[in-house]
Amino acid sequence: MRKTIGVRLTAPLLAATLGPAALLLAPVASAAADPAVANPAVAAAPGMAAAPYEYLGWGNPQKPTDVMKATGVKWFTLAFILSDGGCNPKWDGSRPLTGGSDEAAIKSIRAAGGDVVVSVGGWSGNKLGEKCSSASALAGAYQKVIDAYKLKAFDIDIEDTEFGNATVRQRVVDALKIVKTKNPGLVTYITMGTTPTGPDATGKDLIKRGAAAGLANDGWVVMPFDFGGHSGTMGQASVGALEGLKAAVKSAYGYSDDDAYRHIGVSSMNGKTDEAGETVTTADFRTLLGYAQQHHIARYAFWSVNRDRACGSGTDADACSGVAQSPYEFTKIVVQYQG
Repeated sequence: MRKTIGVRLTAPLLAATLGPAALLLAPVASAAADPAVANPAVAAAPGMAAAPYEYLGWGNPQKPTDVMKATGVKWFTLAFILSDGGCNPKWDGSRPLTGGSDEAAIKSIRAAGGDVVVSVGGWSGNKLGEKCSSASALAGAYQKVIDAYKLKAFDIDIEDTEFGNATVRQRVVDALKIVKTKNPGLVTYITMGTTPTGPDATGKDLIKRGAAAGLANDGWVVMPFDFGGHSGTMGQASVGALEGLKAAVKSAYGYSDDDAYRHIGVSSMNGKTDEAGETVTTADFRTLLGYAQQHHIARYAFWSVNRDRACGSGTDADACSGVAQSPYEFTKIVVQYQG
C-alpha cells in the first residue's frame, strides 16, 4: 500500500482494475420531480464547503488546532473509516470510534470553534460497502459513525473495488438514502475519481443510480488528478473534469445549470501526485478557487493537510507536497472559499 498517494488513486489504475463498465441506468424523471431531490443543496454551515482532508493515522499529521491557528480553516475532513473485517466501522479499520486519539482530535477541533466531516472509504483497506451484506446493514454502520460524533456532514470516498462493483455501488446509494432519511439536515458528499472530461462510465453510472433512487446527495465530488495524461494546466484540466461532472449530474437529476453546479464539488491534490510529471500548483488551486466562487459549488477540498508543507530531510510524499512552498500555502487558498 502506498499511503497518502495510494489511497487517493483515480483514473490510471481504475481503468486497469475495473474492466468493462456496468450497464448505465437510464435517468429517471420521477427523481427530478421529487422536491427533496430537485431543491438546491442543503445550506452548509459556515466553513463546511472548505474542509481539507487530514489523515491522522500516518503522514506525520499536524495538530488540527495548529492548522486552524495558522490558516483560519474551521473544518477538516478526517479520513478514513474502514471495516474492521466485518460490517463494523473503525478508523483505518482498527482504531475505535470513541475513547481514542481520533475522538480527542475531534473534540479539540470543536473546542477551537471548528468541526469535521468524517470520510468513509479511500483506496486501501477493507471497505464497509463490501463487508456489509445489505443496504440496511451498511446504513447501520454509517449511522454508528454519525452517532459517535453527532456529525453534520459525511463523506463517502468510493474507490477501487467498492467503486468498481455495480452491486456495491447500488448498496452505497441505498444505504446513504436511508441515512439521509434518518438524519434530516445531514450534508452528504460522494467522492470519486475522474477523467479530464468528467466521470468515466462507472462514475456516471453511480450518479444515475443516485438519481434513480431519489438520493438527495448534497455534493457529487471528483478528484481531478492521476489523469494518465491531460492537456493544459492541471487547473484547466480540473475545470474540464468539473464541467463534465456538472453535465452528468444535470442530466441524471434534471437540475438547472445553477442547481447542478451547487451539487458538485472538487477534492484536488496539492503538489506532486502519484503520476510522474503531474503537479498541482498553487496557481492551479487559485484557478479552482475562482471556479468555485463563480459557480457556488458544494465543496472545495484537497488531499491533504499532511502534505501542505515543503519536503525536508527524512520526509516523504505522505507528509509533504514535493514542491517549494510555505507552510499551509494550499490550505490558505482553499479556506478563502465560503460556498
